[in-house]
Amino acid sequence: MLSPNKFDHIYFFRPYIDFRKGHRGLAGIVQDEMKLNPFEKYLFIFCNKHRDRIKALYWDNTGFVLWYKCLEKEKFRWPSHLEEETIVLGPKVLKQFLQGFNPWELPHKKLNFTLT
Repeated sequence: MLSPNKFDHIYFFRPYIDFRKGHRGLAGIVQDEMKLNPFEKYLFIFCNKHRDRIKALYWDNTGFVLWYKCLEKEKFRWPSHLEEETIVLGPKVLKQFLQGFNPWELPHKKLNFTLT
């Protein structure tokens, strides 16, 4: 299981990627497009166009680790409505995302009803 708490930062790359890319291609995106160092204690999350698969990339001081998740049903709630290409998240939000919640949607206000 992916443990988000062990990373200093968690980055989502918002544009969809070609999922044929492996660890070298994803590290290239991190360096060239995200302007970040792929060798830091960071976790990078990428999504495919159909939003049913994600890849996570990180460096563990011995090599790159590529983590992959494929949904059998449904789609990931990808933040395509946001303008930024790179989105920084905390571990709690990543856990919610991986469990199928939409962390970019604000919860509605609590409704109070009275009986008449």
